[in-house]
Amino acid sequence: MSVVEDVQNRIAAITQLFPSMQPTTARGVDSTTHTYGSEFESALASMSSVDVASSSEGASGAMMVGTTGDAVVADAKKYLGVPYLYGGTDPSKGLDCSALVQRAYADLGISLPRTSQEQAKVGTPVASLAQAQPGDLVCFGDPATHIGIYAGDGKMVVAPHTGTDVQVQDITTTPSTIRRVVDSTPSVGTATRPAALTTSAGADWPSGASSYAKAFNAAEQRYGLPQGILSAVAHAESNYRPDAVSSAGAIGLMQLMPDTAKALGVEATNPAQAIDGAARLLKGQLNKYGSVQLALAAYNAGGPAVDRYGGIPPYPETRDYVQKVMSYMSEAA
Repeated sequence: MSVVEDVQNRIAAITQLFPSMQPTTARGVDSTTHTYGSEFESALASMSSVDVASSSEGASGAMMVGTTGDAVVADAKKYLGVPYLYGGTDPSKGLDCSALVQRAYADLGISLPRTSQEQAKVGTPVASLAQAQPGDLVCFGDPATHIGIYAGDGKMVVAPHTGTDVQVQDITTTPSTIRRVVDSTPSVGTATRPAALTTSAGADWPSGASSYAKAFNAAEQRYGLPQGILSAVAHAESNYRPDAVSSAGAIGLMQLMPDTAKALGVEATNPAQAIDGAARLLKGQLNKYGSVQLALAAYNAGGPAVDRYGGIPPYPETRDYVQKVMSYMSEAA
């Protein structure tokens, strides 16, 4: 069988599974009006890269805590409007179904296999669609020939087939396999949450660098961040004020946007939780960009801006911000 015939047969098989699939109007990733704001996109790059076990029985370590299923769905929706391309892995050209799944999880620091057959074996099994949660993998065929990301309410984010774009689509065929890779509960995760994060958001928190020194140091060690970066960010963002609210709506000590805090599973008004969330956010950005300055630029302006300009965006505010934080880090060294 030729490659062309193989592709045609696969498209035909998928189309038969989903006869109601129609492309929907959506904004592409290259548009300046993304489905999600740049601040929210930044929150999706949390935690360091983790390889998920791929045995058919799953693994005790395969359920990742700290990244939520809602964050997976939100990240996948960044690619709405990207054309389907068999074998495609570059969103600027096109994605196939398993590449979309792999990329959405990789953006969150979680490594999945490349093919739908392999992806259908990761994580832990879910009995039925009724028990599915956002972020779960919904697989079709045995072995799997098609895969999407469950978005809730009987829908999935999926790259359907040639001639369509990445879209949110009703699930009209019962999945052959459903796998859970991340905990969908919108919280940091009690299994790994440090005791300090259980402090009430209503506690009488003081202001000032010394008040949070231990929390900064602990989070930097926990996530392998450069020493002094969290204190420097808090200095530049809020001048160590846990009650600070910006004109743009950023909240608290680390000036997290509400959607960002929600995606990270933290209360922005709780300094301990905000510090942990900001640390995970910065860790993901450091993993992605490999540069402290670019990570800081993404924290301020959003990852899409850094991607679009291939470096620190030419925004005076962002450039001043990066210089200020670097200066504070240098002073504290």
